[in-house]
Amino acid sequence: MTRTFVAVDGGGSKTDVVVGDETGRVLACHRGPGSSPHSLGLDAAVNLLDSLVREALAVADLSMADRAELYLAGADLPIEVDALMSAVSELGWAGEHRVDNDLFALLRAGTADPNAIAVVCGSGINCVGCRADGKVARFLALGGVSGDWGGGRHLANLMLWHAARAEDGRGPATLLSGVVADHFRRPAVADVSIGLHLGEIDHTELDSLAPKLFDAASAGDPVARRVVNRQASEIVAMATVAADRLGLLDSDFAVVLGGGVLRARQPMLMDEVTAGMLAAAPKARISVADDLPVAGAALLALEAFGTITPAVEERIRGAVGDARQHTAFGTHDR
Repeated sequence: MTRTFVAVDGGGSKTDVVVGDETGRVLACHRGPGSSPHSLGLDAAVNLLDSLVREALAVADLSMADRAELYLAGADLPIEVDALMSAVSELGWAGEHRVDNDLFALLRAGTADPNAIAVVCGSGINCVGCRADGKVARFLALGGVSGDWGGGRHLANLMLWHAARAEDGRGPATLLSGVVADHFRRPAVADVSIGLHLGEIDHTELDSLAPKLFDAASAGDPVARRVVNRQASEIVAMATVAADRLGLLDSDFAVVLGGGVLRARQPMLMDEVTAGMLAAAPKARISVADDLPVAGAALLALEAFGTITPAVEERIRGAVGDARQHTAFGTHDR
């Protein structure tokens, strides 16, 4: 009998689910809202995942699968991974389960190289590295309390901070003042700050502000440029430290970039990241992952089955790409 799998990539703003079989055939694709336990809490995250997975299994006409591979933002500490593993194993989705951080799905979506680093810069920022002998390098990625800097939400808050200080005179003039006010359709940055404080503007609306940072930087705004340069430096720092921990700096290895901030391929940011990475690791091969991370989760399921071949891998990537193109994953996006 052909074995089947459930693959899940759960981020801060979306969750993708794919049901398929060991031949590389995709039986169902589904997208829902973010399922990070850091944002929702463990119980709410597991309940959401249970709903999404059961919907996908029903479309695939399966009561359960042979294997479930779950890669979630917020599965950072061993205690968090263990708690998630315990919770989902009781839900009856599959005979076998694996739970880990969503960066591993991004990494496999971007490369099959056993020596590789992945950096995600989406709503937040994180990095993981793997070596052919199984050694892994990772970061706490708990936000500011663990030294993190950057990601879309952080960039948006910095834009607001600089814009407010420029408007009231505490900081240098910047195009960001006009950008922020216009984005929220308010007369001034002060009105945006008040709206956020009073709850008239939802803080989640900041997520759509970050891309405009790069427009201001490209227009020559020095404040915006400094923020972009700092973001590039942080991405390079994480990847370089991970590579150093794995002893890869002088080796040929892959660097996979993902998340909304990096997938946008903003020239200024990408040029800085590429230059900084190659200065530290001249043999590094840098790319932005084109396939959805859930394709990587599916490929990891097939590797666990021991059935993956180049043809099967191509079939999975093609099917997930087709589903994405035809909006089978719905409307939630990072």
